[in-house]
Parts: sequence; C-alpha cells; structure tokens
Amino acid sequence: MAHDAVVHLIEDDEGVRQGLAFLLTASGFAVRVYESAVAFLEALPSVQPGCIVTDVRMPGIDGLELQRQLNDRQIGLPIIVMTGHGDVPLAVEAMKAGAVDFLEKPFNDEVLLSAIRIAVDRHARDARRNDEAATVAGKLACLSARERDVLDGLFAGRPNKTIAYDLKISVRTVEVHRAHLMAKMGASNLSELLRMAFLIRPGDAD
Repeated sequence: MAHDAVVHLIEDDEGVRQGLAFLLTASGFAVRVYESAVAFLEALPSVQPGCIVTDVRMPGIDGLELQRQLNDRQIGLPIIVMTGHGDVPLAVEAMKAGAVDFLEKPFNDEVLLSAIRIAVDRHARDARRNDEAATVAGKLACLSARERDVLDGLFAGRPNKTIAYDLKISVRTVEVHRAHLMAKMGASNLSELLRMAFLIRPGDAD
C-alpha cells in the first residue's frame, strides 16, 4: 500500500465522521475529513493522492453528483461509496460512474479497511503505469518515421522479412532501424520493446 496515500472521508453526520476517522487513523491511514462534498471540492486544489470514501446521500451535492464533477474535472482518485439500507440502486449507479466499491451500512470495520487498501494500491499502480506510459510516449516521439514503421510491424507480430517486404526495403535496413529504435527506447530485447509499445496502445495489435 502507498504509505503517503490519504483517505479523504466525506460524511455529513458528525458522529459517523468522527468514528470512521478514528478507525482509519488507528489503522495507520492518513485521513482528511470533510463535512460535505462542497467542502471537499473547495479543498480539491490541495488534495493529496489516495482515495475518497463518501456517503452517497448528503445535503447539497450528493455522492453521485460529486462523482460527476470529479469525472468532469478528470480527477482520478478512486471512490468508495457508503450507502444506507435500500440505496443499492444508487450504489449501482455509482459503480457505473466509476466508483471502485460500495459498502452498505452498517458494515464491518475490516470490510471498509480492506476496500480502502485495495483502492489505494490500485491507484498507486495506475499512477506508476501512467508515469511509465508518459516516459514511453516521450521516447516514441524521438523515433524517425521509418523507425516507427518498423516498430508498427514488430508490434503487429511480423518478422523482419515481412516488414522489409511491406516497406519495400531490405531486411538489413530493417535490422538497422530496429537496432536504432531499440537503442532510442532503451529496450534491451524485443519483449521489453513490445511491453513498452503495449503500454500506450494496448488495443492496436493485429
């Protein structure tokens, strides 16, 4: 679990808010509490990475509207929604909007803690993946047009001979471009090169 992650707890009921904050703090989480979605949105510029735990029914901006606003602002913090009895349809709507989990009150403490650990770990992995993808994209931008053509062929699973035929160049020229692009990408072998390519265009393979 990311040690610098913060749990952003949004709950309008003061007693519930204090109880959950105590539980999370005692369990080793850094916690910031907000009495409303409005208060959270006002603090958004200074919000640290982690996850959001929010009640779905709140005065003013409810949990679903909060999700919509965060989606509009492209805020990628994972959201865990807490619902009251009979609010399952709202929970389903929240999941469709991108919530990673929902918990129906009353819930066991460990259920909440487990959901938060999973959400925080997933967010940390996604952040690392996004950083790596940005690095790969920067390296790709340095490739020549022909090197990109050769990479496209490798990405499609084609051997050097087929790539050479498709591009109307010699196999030796393909090998030279392949060596150059691997050096520019910092890939030590073909599998590493392809892993980089899949990071930024996972659905393009033939």
